[in-house]
Amino acid sequence: MKETFDRLYDEYHTALFQFIFYMVRNRESAEDLVQEVYIRVLNAYESFEGKSSEKTWLYSIARHVAIDWLRKQSRRNKRFLFFDIKESEGVLRDGDPLPEELVAKKESYRDLYTMMKRCSLDQQQVLVLRYIQSLSISETAQILSWTESKVKTTQHRAIKELRKWLDQQPGLEEELKDGTN
Repeated sequence: MKETFDRLYDEYHTALFQFIFYMVRNRESAEDLVQEVYIRVLNAYESFEGKSSEKTWLYSIARHVAIDWLRKQSRRNKRFLFFDIKESEGVLRDGDPLPEELVAKKESYRDLYTMMKRCSLDQQQVLVLRYIQSLSISETAQILSWTESKVKTTQHRAIKELRKWLDQQPGLEEELKDGTN
């Protein structure tokens, strides 16, 4: 089991962290939640039936862990009438970005994250899985336990909403394109 765990960790840790980070928008919480994912993986790996790929199984577990955390935060925030999601201090992506790259694009990405917050949780998950994690429609459907048609529809609606907000922010669309090329 140690070899399997090490392989899963090496292969998927960064991607799972990024996926959770984009959902919870807090580095420390994302780190804790990734550990929770691996605890669940260790406890459930013996019962993994292989009906889906390991990748989609791991993302599904990560999604459930993140949603549980978000629900818990929502209940806590309602109880205390307080809500504060900290903005990320940087942008996560493959490779090591130069500090000046982060500084130059921080404002644009903050605007994009703000716009994504306006989308429903379902739309946010689809955007993260499809465009940030670069998963296929089929993989996204498996992770979310949806049909491919629902993924396509949700993706279309999310893009339509983002397009509407981008049109209200002159120059932002070009800045984001320049930062992702």
